[in-house]
Amino acid sequence: MTIVRAPTRRAVVAGMIGAGAALAMPARAASGPPQFGTIRHQFTLVQGAYPVPPVAIPALAGGAIDLAAFKGKQLVLVNFWATWCAACRTELPMLDRLAASGRSDLAVIAVSTDRNRALVAPYVKQLKLRHLTIGFDPGGLVSRVDAGEVETPFALYGMPISFLIGASGKVEGYLTGEADWLSADASALFDYYARGGR
Repeated sequence: MTIVRAPTRRAVVAGMIGAGAALAMPARAASGPPQFGTIRHQFTLVQGAYPVPPVAIPALAGGAIDLAAFKGKQLVLVNFWATWCAACRTELPMLDRLAASGRSDLAVIAVSTDRNRALVAPYVKQLKLRHLTIGFDPGGLVSRVDAGEVETPFALYGMPISFLIGASGKVEGYLTGEADWLSADASALFDYYARGGR
């Protein structure tokens, strides 16, 4: 014989509060950026990020890339990668297509963290990356694994890792691992920040 007890008043009230909170969650989510991610990782918002430093990152094509120069003009998707990273090999061609997509409000920059710079140009040629702006940061000019010790907006929590810089010149969020940056969800995320969302 099973005995079923009637719920207490406290249990009923707790259930109503829980149901109310669940109903309120979509409204809160709708006020922020749209969801974007993969099965393993989600776009993570950054609160109180350091401004992007005005550092000249050496570029594969010659000259330098100044991420701070985009402030007030374009969104910037900065991807940190390495030639030894298998997921990077999948993601870089996708980022190249994104760079070629014609979005005038978005710059796409891929920064190699390889210590041996000589490996990068043949790798880029092998993957037929023609539209991406490629930079080098082997010495940690802007990115650091030990970000707790150094003031940088680019903490390398994984590889690859992509950071979205808003028009404010600050990192809005990041996503570790390879992602489908050509998807409708990614486009909605870019649209949100292009409209000045925060």
